[in-house]
Amino acid sequence: APLRDVVCRRTPVFVGGTTLLSGRKISGRDRRAFRAPYRCAASRAAIADFVGDVPLRRGVGHPSDEPLAAVAERLGTVTAPVLLAWGGRDPVFDDDFAADLASRFPNVALHRFPAASHLVMAEADVAGVVERWLTDLGRPAPDSPVGPPAAPLWAALERRREDTTIAFADDATDTELTWADLAARVDAVAAELRRRGLQAGDRVAMLVPPGIDLVAAVYGVWRAGGVTVVADRGLGLRGLGAAVRSVRPAWVIGPNRARAAATVLRWAPRATTIDVADLASATSGGPLPAVPDPDDHAAILFTSGATGPAKGVRYRHRQLAAQRDALAATYDIGDEDRLVAAFAPFALYGPALGVPTALPDCDVTTPGELTAAALDAACLRVGATMAFASPAALANVVATAGRDSRRWAGIGGLRTVFSAGAPVPAETLRAVAVHASAATLHTPYGMTEALPVADIDLTEIEEAADCTGGVCVGQPVDGARVRIMPLGFDAATPPDALAAERTGEILVDAAWVSDGYAGLWALEHAARPVLDGVVWHRSGDVGHLDTTGRLWVEGRVVHVIASGHGPITPVPVERAVEVGLDRTRVAAVGVGPEGVQQLVVVLEDDHDGLAPAELAAAVRELVDHPVAAVLTLSEMPVDIRHNAKIDRTAVSRWAQDVLAGRAARRP
Repeated sequence: APLRDVVCRRTPVFVGGTTLLSGRKISGRDRRAFRAPYRCAASRAAIADFVGDVPLRRGVGHPSDEPLAAVAERLGTVTAPVLLAWGGRDPVFDDDFAADLASRFPNVALHRFPAASHLVMAEADVAGVVERWLTDLGRPAPDSPVGPPAAPLWAALERRREDTTIAFADDATDTELTWADLAARVDAVAAELRRRGLQAGDRVAMLVPPGIDLVAAVYGVWRAGGVTVVADRGLGLRGLGAAVRSVRPAWVIGPNRARAAATVLRWAPRATTIDVADLASATSGGPLPAVPDPDDHAAILFTSGATGPAKGVRYRHRQLAAQRDALAATYDIGDEDRLVAAFAPFALYGPALGVPTALPDCDVTTPGELTAAALDAACLRVGATMAFASPAALANVVATAGRDSRRWAGIGGLRTVFSAGAPVPAETLRAVAVHASAATLHTPYGMTEALPVADIDLTEIEEAADCTGGVCVGQPVDGARVRIMPLGFDAATPPDALAAERTGEILVDAAWVSDGYAGLWALEHAARPVLDGVVWHRSGDVGHLDTTGRLWVEGRVVHVIASGHGPITPVPVERAVEVGLDRTRVAAVGVGPEGVQQLVVVLEDDHDGLAPAELAAAVRELVDHPVAAVLTLSEMPVDIRHNAKIDRTAVSRWAQDVLAGRAARRP
């Protein structure tokens, strides 16, 4: 009590310390305003009393214990809707408090501001979120369409339970499992998790390196009724930690190093951790839990973070099952197929599709280093008929393959090659076709929130060779619908969809569109407008449909250049330069104030700064819009997951510094 009196009443330490928790997110003027009512000891008496009312430990006879317990008990009787607006970096009321409150109210929405701290009302647009939430309360929720229940995600494991042929192989560790072994291990993992106390709906962070152990653990968690939290290592250490922390998992599965990081770095300090080696050695024999309901949540999958902080995307079992079935139908995948997945998360589809799957010997954080030898070896190991790799991975396969197409027997046996995650240059696909001469080369279009949306193969790409419209991603796949809406449209009073050849925002509807975003009510609300009684997903991409119904992608909405002559989408500009000058990485960005932004074209080259006059003139010849400046950058910032998506926002900041004559740090 004497210390509390000194810190809270006699001195302004507590008041000043509270404002410092927000760092630079609030101004000095705001700090002075927060401190203004508490200039003297008398005015700070209530602060000392407030702190004194907070019990630091339970069960020690504090006077507030019983009143607080009574309030907590009554929260479950609150029938009014509740919005929790929470600072994701609040060191006092952390995510545990948010989760506890959210579990007590029967009708609650949570929006977590990832960068906000203790004074969230002053640090973030809480008022705007509250206004949207209040407006939304009066609108009836649309009915969710319910189709026939799909087979569970592990149905193929059940069907092939007696099969002793290879199911999954990992070339990096030279390990493999048969279908019979994989089915038995999944059952053992599910039973062991339930024995340890995992309950249906518990979130489980999968900090397991790509490979057999990850596959068995993911399917085991699904079978046990848990929700897998999958954020791949491509996010980097900081991004991975932020992603895991944002969804507050109850369990962490991983090797010792990952489990230690989850505890020491406070990714999930209160979670129960399990050594993945213990699960790998678990034996069957325990009772299996009840099969999850199709509407139970199954996974939280994180986006790549290429256009902002990675977001946790929620999926229910029925949505993942519909996604599996859509992939099988779109690409005619059957039991005779074999898959090589050079993009680790895609390998998780293999057991669900019922196809043997192999991971090539390649670091998941550097897919652009996949070699032709590694891809070929993985193909030979399982007799692959299909391979999936990012554009950067395929480019390096071509670079390391040489000119002898007869050398790569495994690659030559493929019937289908997929590449996605970023626009795939036709030149790369043509080069791959030299070595995979029997394969059809596909570039599926989709996103973490909805895959697949559309599909196109190399032949169709060649037919749609005009690069002035952006990147043609083909016709929407069966079961998916695409609508083009005006940029920045108001979902409360939505206008009509745009006609063919008109550029706008791409919206998607399909049975496999995800359920929404974890802990991001405002983002989910903005991304899921109701149009004609249907909940659509705002992809965040900009593009158009042509007169034949093909979809063309022209970039991200946030990267549209707001010039004085109207909006300029980046991808058509970039493709014109890439094709015209045979360049692989080009960024078209806006510099200057909104509404009068100037178009700047940045090419990857061997120095940073203004481009040589000859190169700048060649760029201007190819672009249909006025180009204010042409710059070169020795290394483009790209996402780690695909090594392909250029961070145009970072490039724009760099370009603005260069053109303003300021010292510009490479993005």
